[in-house]
Amino acid sequence: MMAARIPAEERLTNLVVALMATEIGLTKQQILDNVSGYRQRADAGTRADALEKMFERDKDELRTLGVPIETIGDPSDPNDLREARYRIPQAEYDLPGDIEFSAAELAVLRLAGSVWSSESVSADAQAGVRKIRALGIDGDEPIIGFAPRITARDAGFAPLQDAIEKCRVVVFDYLKPGEDAPRRRRIRPLALVDYEARWHVFGIDVDADADRMFLLGRIVADVTVTSETFAPGLRDGAGERALAGLDRVAARNTALLEVTPGTEAALRLGRRATAATQGIRVPFVDLHILADEIASYGPEVRVVEPAPLRDAVVTRLRAVIESHPDAEEAR
Repeated sequence: MMAARIPAEERLTNLVVALMATEIGLTKQQILDNVSGYRQRADAGTRADALEKMFERDKDELRTLGVPIETIGDPSDPNDLREARYRIPQAEYDLPGDIEFSAAELAVLRLAGSVWSSESVSADAQAGVRKIRALGIDGDEPIIGFAPRITARDAGFAPLQDAIEKCRVVVFDYLKPGEDAPRRRRIRPLALVDYEARWHVFGIDVDADADRMFLLGRIVADVTVTSETFAPGLRDGAGERALAGLDRVAARNTALLEVTPGTEAALRLGRRATAATQGIRVPFVDLHILADEIASYGPEVRVVEPAPLRDAVVTRLRAVIESHPDAEEAR
């Protein structure tokens, strides 16, 4: 059987995620058995000594890149590394406390950081972390921010970015929830912003002559970049205005949720929630997007209010049941 073709950079990323998932560290065998990139090769029959050499090369490469991999030997015999554990101490991965950034530098870092999040970690990397934690090896903090999230899912990203840089008007078909057919939109794109792990394009609707925000996931056809141009000055401060507008919308809309403690839903929703007498309150921008997310957690979340959100989640869950009649009959 041919070994799975996991790119080296993905294997290295998965290794970093795994080594930061635990305070006590992982043995070499635990890494080879659970981390994506090694596991597939082992399953395909790669010899143990070849896998160990690959791990040693990867470890050396990460250290060369400045990743502080720590080796923990047997306390009674530090030179005995047969059962050594490896980890990345998060404290040593932090920036020094005396480093300061200008407003412009912080803006750039925010943009870069906006494309890294827990949702971005590959399915294989997440599966590896789950296996590691199933061994009883757990860390104090969730794994966040170690894999890039920009992908080809939002096909409109690249042409919109190009249009913003060149100050060109764009045309695309946009389908809003509840509408039967998409509508043609013609806008002057001013900024791409990431909010709640989703990309939006902010610009001026040419026909309405007003600011508008569009979710890239609802663009249902190719984005056409036209030859019509607009003044570059329109882009000044557009990103900040867009994010401020989204923050205002979120401040007006909150959902009261009951979440099962210790679940994935509690982890993800809890990051942006505030405690309430009955559960937690989560601000949101788009009811339909939040309904999609809540439905994905299944029984881990119950919507107390608002009623339209609860109805939207119920509709989605019923659709899942109706699309799997065999599973219902087996119950």
